[in-house]
Amino acid sequence: MSLEVRPATADLWDDVRKVLQPKKSAHTCWCMAWRLTTGDYGRMTAEERGEHLRTLTEKADPPPGVLGFLDGEVAGWCNVAPRRQLDRLTSSKTITPVDDLPVWSVTCFVVRKEFRGKGVASGLLEGAVEHARANGAPAVEGYPVDPEGGRVNPTLAYVGTMDMFERAGFRRIQRTEAKSDKRHRWIVRRDLV
Repeated sequence: MSLEVRPATADLWDDVRKVLQPKKSAHTCWCMAWRLTTGDYGRMTAEERGEHLRTLTEKADPPPGVLGFLDGEVAGWCNVAPRRQLDRLTSSKTITPVDDLPVWSVTCFVVRKEFRGKGVASGLLEGAVEHARANGAPAVEGYPVDPEGGRVNPTLAYVGTMDMFERAGFRRIQRTEAKSDKRHRWIVRRDLV
């Protein structure tokens, strides 16, 4: 598999939409849950969240995430940004900072159904790390779920799994109080400098 990973810029908006809203739904997150306060997120409609993300692809420097392409077709998305830009994460009581390093955070993955099981999420993680490195990040953190020897419901593994992050060179820093599928999530980090 040769995944081409590109920053999610305005010229790729149709691809962002294809991944994050394959069918029109009033419940589409648009990967805004970590970027907005809980109150702001709850007050916005799916359409407003989509417009907010579209504005970020047009104006944010750096772009708000990366897209992965297989044979020219968009396969998935990874939300990656400086932690300080992720309002809900900066105020989280369950995933608290371990130090003052201005880390970047990988908060979620979305892989289109027809591309699952092909290593797309792992390729997106590597692309997210390179995106962060290119924009001066000293380190990248993730907050994956630890399957603890079992299986995690795929719909709850959008944060990534411990195994995937460890294969990509991330090290465990701290177990959090956050959970996915009743299993703990960890803060993991990969230093870039």
